[in-house]
Amino acid sequence: MANLILAETTASVSELKKNPMGTVAAGDGFPVAILNRNEPVFYCVPAKAYEALMDKLEDLELNAIADAREGQAVIKVGLDEL
Repeated sequence: MANLILAETTASVSELKKNPMGTVAAGDGFPVAILNRNEPVFYCVPAKAYEALMDKLEDLELNAIADAREGQAVIKVGLDEL
């Protein structure tokens, strides 16, 4: 059965257990696909890449909210009213 691997770097669960930080470093800042019996079981994502992903998701969610509100009446509010 073919598996889609969404990372350029792969490592086995055994390699991850032996040297976790080395496995993360092997990805050179990008996710590493962790394989069990040649099937991906999870992705090891460096903290900076994960934070960037979460920021991007938040931006997409905020854009969707803004797009949904497009065309609605604008309500002007003064600072004293807040």
